[in-house]
Amino acid sequence: MHCTAFATADEYHLGNLSQDLTSCGYMEVTSLPTDAANTLVMDVESCAKEGDPGTIFFFREGAAVFWNVKEKTMKHVLQILEKHEIQPYEIALVHWENEELNYKKIEGQSKLHRGEIKLNSELDLDDAILEKFAFSNALCLSVKLAIWEATLDKFIESIQSIPEALKAGKKVKLSHKEVMQKMGELFALRHRINLSSDFLITPDFYWDRENLEELYDKTCQFLSITRRVKVMNEKLQHCMELTDLMRNHLNEKRALRLEWMIVILITIEVMFELGRVFF
Repeated sequence: MHCTAFATADEYHLGNLSQDLTSCGYMEVTSLPTDAANTLVMDVESCAKEGDPGTIFFFREGAAVFWNVKEKTMKHVLQILEKHEIQPYEIALVHWENEELNYKKIEGQSKLHRGEIKLNSELDLDDAILEKFAFSNALCLSVKLAIWEATLDKFIESIQSIPEALKAGKKVKLSHKEVMQKMGELFALRHRINLSSDFLITPDFYWDRENLEELYDKTCQFLSITRRVKVMNEKLQHCMELTDLMRNHLNEKRALRLEWMIVILITIEVMFELGRVFF
């Protein structure tokens, strides 16, 4: 059986999405604890393989995780999802940066072993949903981070000619407005990674649920979340230094231009005064 995660947008309208999916025959799972309010869980009638019901987790942060869902159903749900997305991502990028893990039911405690999720077959439905939630939560972080990694790589590509131009003593064709826009892009990306997401800390949901916290942490470790965030922050720091250098360079050019304008104006004024004296 397969568990597949996609990050499709910055955020979802979960309330409207729930109504839309329910009208299409999907059933909402309402047994999730209240402190998981930013998540919508839906049951799917026909699963891809026998052995486990089809389940979909929608996270408000803009990611969806499909458990044992047919590809045809997955495509249908993603089409419905498009109407409830805030700041959607490019479709090609969404499908390129997806995450997929195999899973199966076993006797004994649930775990992640050698890249395969093993779920306790003896759990009741509510506990099974909670364990899937923990795995899905980590997968949600991974696919969101993958989208932002791709965004940063695209940004780096857009400025990679600047160091070479500076090294060669060539003129850099960027206006002050463009440099400020690029700095804004970097600050926005840095804010998303370090302040508005759970990449750096374990969510409060797991504080009194040690078994779920272990599943979540192990999956994050397997997906190298912490290391990837560290690498991204290092790249962001280098980009910030470069854009800051460009801003200072443009400010110096502007200051020099103003100084020359003042010198020219003073020269003109002196010439007028000399003209009045002699003529």
